[in-house]
Amino acid sequence: MNRFKKIFVSRNSEHEKLAASLQKITGLKPKNIQLYLTAFTHRSMGFKTSEGHVLSYERLEFLGDAILGAVIAEYIYNEVPEGDEGYLTKMRSKIVSRKHLNELGRDFNLIKFAKSQVPAQNFGDNIHGNLFEALVGAVYLDRGYVYCKRFICNKVVEPYVDIQKLEGRVISYKSLLIEWCQKNKKRFDYNTYEDTGADEVKHFAVKLSIDQRVIAKARATSKKKAEEKASKRAYFALQDKMVSKS
Repeated sequence: MNRFKKIFVSRNSEHEKLAASLQKITGLKPKNIQLYLTAFTHRSMGFKTSEGHVLSYERLEFLGDAILGAVIAEYIYNEVPEGDEGYLTKMRSKIVSRKHLNELGRDFNLIKFAKSQVPAQNFGDNIHGNLFEALVGAVYLDRGYVYCKRFICNKVVEPYVDIQKLEGRVISYKSLLIEWCQKNKKRFDYNTYEDTGADEVKHFAVKLSIDQRVIAKARATSKKKAEEKASKRAYFALQDKMVSKS
């Protein structure tokens, strides 16, 4: 067997294994495996199309986000006929929140399919949700809307979505805290600054003050995460006041 034949057989075997794994995850047999290979390719690989465009999962992620939002919107619309526009928007946001998408991507272990020059430990949590959205985009292009909707309903909505539980889930503690402060005429301040210390990855620290008193502190790998973590700690510290006066 010559070298080129070995490479062909190796790639063909790899594609078959990927197709089999994806069929277990989606319940659908992939037709165009190249779409799924793209869905798990990070831009760090440096691949480009024949036109010179960067080849990565990002475009499929964008498409998958839109398709997922449409399917979830239809589901909530039919499931809660009494819900007004504000309620429907809020519930859709909870279901397709970054945290929830990251949980889905992690549960499906999509990271094992990722092709990247970046070490896995250097990826943030969002990589899981990004890959899941890219997978949705690939399924849509490969099998069409009806089959993609079936995948989302069978593998996402049915096992993961509980309307009653989601009605009580907080999407953003920061938004909740700011809304409470504004409603109760309280001054708040997020003093966020870089605090890398001995860590190899850049970190940020935040001190959250309300009426010039520090209520919570937190530290994370991004300003947004640090502020959200501090907000969550502040929420639980002030929960009795917020619940009774919100």
